[in-house]
Amino acid sequence: MAIVSKRDQDTIRTLFDKEVLEPVELAYFTQKQSALLMPGHECRYCQETRELLEEVSGLSDKLHLKVHDFVAEAALASTAGIGQIPALELKGKAKGRVRFFGVPSGYEFSTLIESIVDVAKGETRLSSAAKAQLATLTNPVHIQVFVTPT
Repeated sequence: MAIVSKRDQDTIRTLFDKEVLEPVELAYFTQKQSALLMPGHECRYCQETRELLEEVSGLSDKLHLKVHDFVAEAALASTAGIGQIPALELKGKAKGRVRFFGVPSGYEFSTLIESIVDVAKGETRLSSAAKAQLATLTNPVHIQVFVTPT
């Protein structure tokens, strides 16, 4: 059973066909079976997140989902700044990093879709004034946005 409705899939596919012209890698960090978890299950929300990302990545041939085991590939996770799971890092034409922690559902789902488009283009829809202000920064900046379902 699909997580994203057929109607929404069609809308997203049309958006991706028009806007995602460069490849985007969806590097997904999860955890496979562990003695600490119920056999056959991933971490809490990891299965739902993986299934959602499989659906989304299937909507464009420009999107490439790569699934990484958080424990088995700990060095890669550390290099990517991934300290918790489920986690997703978008890689594309953009020079910065966009990461999602937790399930990108609800309001975060539209942010995921917009972020994929932005990463593919290598630019955002920030105003010229905001871009000019950001260009004055001389040190790297780490921005985190926390979202709750309430």
